[in-house]
Amino acid sequence: MGVSDGLKIFSDWCISRQLWWGHRVPAWYAMLDDDELKELGAYNDHWVVARNEEEAYEEILGFLLGLFPLSVLGWPDDTDDLKAFYPTSVLETGHDILFFWVARMVMLGMKLGGDVPFGKT
Repeated sequence: MGVSDGLKIFSDWCISRQLWWGHRVPAWYAMLDDDELKELGAYNDHWVVARNEEEAYEEILGFLLGLFPLSVLGWPDDTDDLKAFYPTSVLETGHDILFFWVARMVMLGMKLGGDVPFGKT
């Protein structure tokens, strides 16, 4: 996978690296282009546990896509657009949009934005 859309995924980290027989833990660290600190492990919430690099990449992208209703309005800054348009009234999705993406938007909207991002789908 590597670098894509401002996202870098580093290889898994061996939690027992001080032991010569250490077992590798399938954990990856995601570094975003807009991260202020660029050191590996600088942010505790950037770690992802997955079976392989592809699953780690999908997990990170799933989180980022779940922020869509907030991020397009300028979140995390308290912008005029965010005040005026969040929450919105309707989310229009196609039949092929996964339930889990919409559910993730709702959960992240409630946790980070303080309200359900839309009233109707």
